[in-house]
Amino acid sequence: MTNSNAPAALVRIEPSCLGPGGPEVGPLALGLWRFTSSDVGANAALVEAGLDSGMNLVDLADVYGLDWGGTGFGACEANLGAVLDTRPELRERMVLATKGGIVPPLPYDSGAAALRGACEASLQRLRTDRIDLYQVHRPDMFTHPAELADTLDGLIASGKVGAVGVSNYTPAQTRALSAHLDHPLVSTQPEFSAACLDPMRDGTLDLSAETSMVPLAWSPLAGGRLVAHGEGVRPELLEVLDRLAERECVDRAAVCLAFVLAHPSAPVAIVGTQRIDRLAAVQAALSVQLDRNDVYDLVEGSEGVPLP
Repeated sequence: MTNSNAPAALVRIEPSCLGPGGPEVGPLALGLWRFTSSDVGANAALVEAGLDSGMNLVDLADVYGLDWGGTGFGACEANLGAVLDTRPELRERMVLATKGGIVPPLPYDSGAAALRGACEASLQRLRTDRIDLYQVHRPDMFTHPAELADTLDGLIASGKVGAVGVSNYTPAQTRALSAHLDHPLVSTQPEFSAACLDPMRDGTLDLSAETSMVPLAWSPLAGGRLVAHGEGVRPELLEVLDRLAERECVDRAAVCLAFVLAHPSAPVAIVGTQRIDRLAAVQAALSVQLDRNDVYDLVEGSEGVPLP
């Protein structure tokens, strides 16, 4: 018999929809910012393993490849393009997302010519004729949102892009862009983890709930700090994570991902591991049961002070 007084479980495992009538994406996504290997066979196996486990959103950016041992700008997109060239059936199973707007050594350029050129270059590297979700990687404070909106609307009208979103935008920047767009912003991509609660405090996730944008949480494991050495993480937070992991019979990573999935704005957690065994292991997050006592214990552990 169900105990009606038991705290409600909060972790969401249902898919999210990217805009009205848009594609559905699973609660965990495959992040390819470390996708720098040149081994096409191994890369294809990793992508297929992610898709098989329900991680159908594949997240990239044109700038990925400048670190993690990559060969340079565009390397990770080119590596996925090589996979899709040899395994075209994988393209039909994924929601392909990439980002543009960072132009090293210039920091940001969302001007019309620059962003159209970035999108065209991404399409060529990815060896596809359509990007399902195209996001502006970081805000260019010297491009008027009306100009950016016109560019994004044009990319959708051309059929090169299915939907658009933003990454690392403030709520005010997001609203300013939305005011000029003919099409809705379907996603926002903030850093969000048990160690980085900024989107819960700065209005990003509130705006997502208001507008039905899907939050795509990058670095949900705080770049590995939450599951490895714990550098820069409050010991109080690590203690709560370990207690919950022991209770749920999972590792810290599963609890961290479950925390992200517990927010009512229905975030998608982007997992960046390049190991097939870890892709399988993180699925344990979908079975974790967290209630309000648990998530607020994590918040207090993260911030180091009791909630008022």
